[in-house]
Amino acid sequence: MAETGEHRADPAAQPVVHVGLLWHSDNSGNLGVGALTAGNMALVERAAARVSRRVVFHLFKFNDPETPYITHGIVARNAFSGKYLVSPNGYWKALGAIDLMLDIGAGDSFTDIYPNKRFAYMILGKRLCALRGVPLILSPQTIGPFSRQPHTSLARSAMERALAVFARDPLSMDALKQIAPQARAFQAIDVAFALPFTQAAKGPGTRVGVNVSGLLYGGGYTGANEFGLTIDYRDFTHRFIEAMLARPETRVELICHVNAPLMPKDDDGAAADALKARYPDLIRVPTFASPSAAKSHISGLDFLVGARMHATIAAYSSGVPVLPVSYSRKFEGLYKALSYPWLVPAKGFSTDQAVATAIDAFDRREELAADISRGGAAVEKGLETYVGVLAETLASLKLRP
Repeated sequence: MAETGEHRADPAAQPVVHVGLLWHSDNSGNLGVGALTAGNMALVERAAARVSRRVVFHLFKFNDPETPYITHGIVARNAFSGKYLVSPNGYWKALGAIDLMLDIGAGDSFTDIYPNKRFAYMILGKRLCALRGVPLILSPQTIGPFSRQPHTSLARSAMERALAVFARDPLSMDALKQIAPQARAFQAIDVAFALPFTQAAKGPGTRVGVNVSGLLYGGGYTGANEFGLTIDYRDFTHRFIEAMLARPETRVELICHVNAPLMPKDDDGAAADALKARYPDLIRVPTFASPSAAKSHISGLDFLVGARMHATIAAYSSGVPVLPVSYSRKFEGLYKALSYPWLVPAKGFSTDQAVATAIDAFDRREELAADISRGGAAVEKGLETYVGVLAETLASLKLRP
């Protein structure tokens, strides 16, 4: 991720900055969270190289027992729990080693739409940084919505105390300005666009990826369509797969981006296995070892329909024509910022409209690729906004002994 023209001092002689990564993960089965972590680390290292700093990372992660797939640069791993957050020998003690904290809010958890316990964790993590004197930046993420008290006031206070707050899309930026007008606010872009990967070779024929969301395929956590979709996602998936399988020389691959066997209602693998049983001609791609492995595989596709946002980002950022299936404003906000009109609004379309749009997008995939190419400048601008502020911050920090 190094940039041309960066000053290169002897790394051993460079001041070391201890950077905390709050609400990140090095081993989450949700590869989107892992993509945020790896992408953020790459961007921090890019910023540090500009100002001749060397960074090491302290991870404040979800309590997940899986083997880490991100190993470089992490000198400490701290697993969250309520007890850890409030214990003097837990989070408070760990903050003593941190020069700069980057809080990414797990991408979309800084909001009041989730249970109060999660919101309390989000606020407490930020507040304790302020009390401990640790500079805090809110890395690019979804901001809000916030629609009730005391959540809105607490969110405002947290953002206005931070060194900087980065929204990853225009809708979040609007919410940020409305809630916390005194915050030092920037619009950037999702850090997963910087996720490192290896370009895969294109194979013979046409490779179509279907990133099926286990959560949507099962009707949500309750099975009662609590997301309020106007399309029948299961029927949409079946009909699109059938249309693609009928195309000559077309290979249809099932791409999983959330691996959660202990949470079957959220597990893409369970949905993929059910689809493979229904359509034996499908290729069920094995579980990916890491977010970079997933992106590398996706880079070899000719087209992707995806309902997991970071699977669609992996496609977009590797130049693969992609049709996101949106069930959340985070999709609309992100792709609006890129002037990318190819999207299925699952809370607005009928199933017939969704299927027709997906088939049309496949047939016009060269147009999608051209729109992605044109969006590259917006991606780089968003990343540069973030990297520039990081570089300035790293250069100005008073480092701990």
